[in-house]
Amino acid sequence: MKKNILLIFTTILFLSIFLYFKTTPNNKPQSLTNQNINYYKKENTNRYNLYQNKNKHLKKEDIITYVNIGIDKPPYTNTKKAKFLNTTYILVNKYNYLDKNYIPKNLDTINRNFSLPNKKLVHEAKIAFEQMAQDAKRNNLNIRAISTYRTYSYQKELYDNYVKNSSIEEADKYSARAGYSEHQTGLVVDCDNKINYYENFEKTPEFKWMQQNAHKYGFILRYPKNKEYITGYNYESWHYRYVGSIIATYIQKNNITFEEYYVKFIDN
Repeated sequence: MKKNILLIFTTILFLSIFLYFKTTPNNKPQSLTNQNINYYKKENTNRYNLYQNKNKHLKKEDIITYVNIGIDKPPYTNTKKAKFLNTTYILVNKYNYLDKNYIPKNLDTINRNFSLPNKKLVHEAKIAFEQMAQDAKRNNLNIRAISTYRTYSYQKELYDNYVKNSSIEEADKYSARAGYSEHQTGLVVDCDNKINYYENFEKTPEFKWMQQNAHKYGFILRYPKNKEYITGYNYESWHYRYVGSIIATYIQKNNITFEEYYVKFIDN
């Protein structure tokens, strides 16, 4: 009788322990080794897992997205040459660079009615910008290009001056190092309204109009608010990038950055 009771007790104890470990959630993050996400990259598996261990609050999709962008590494490390040269798909940021000799094809001077003198964009972007500025003009709004294509040497001089007047840490928040500037692609335009200082562009009716309409012409606000941890730059209300109307509309509707779109749909 005692043996039977002992056997029953032992069996119950074993089952209780088994069920506890089977049903209790495992707090250890699941290894991201076989995810059904089409932009998952096998070569980044170790980086996914390391980044997940440091950011357990993030969803697996975000882990994969951010690592593919490169933000698990410090800026200007683990860099690579930009792909898709001379297309609207090109991504240039703190992890993707252009050679010092890169000059985009088909640069064209913007109509003086919508620009400071001698400002150039790639032809497709130039036509789209002029159309956007012309349509804004019909609404009594002035959208003017004040900074567009920049050479490698010009960007180097600009960045070096910022560093000289502040520090590398400060300059990196709002200016790109030479070779890492989107302005060198010929697809970027900084805007003002001919009246307000460009850094106050957010306070203008032109900015409000562009927030509602820029994507229709293929332009996105490149460095939006609350996305600094992805783009690597402070919010810039005046800085727009041409990506084409289809991509721009998707980015607008889904409130994502070009980096996020790029790793999910272009470089996957």
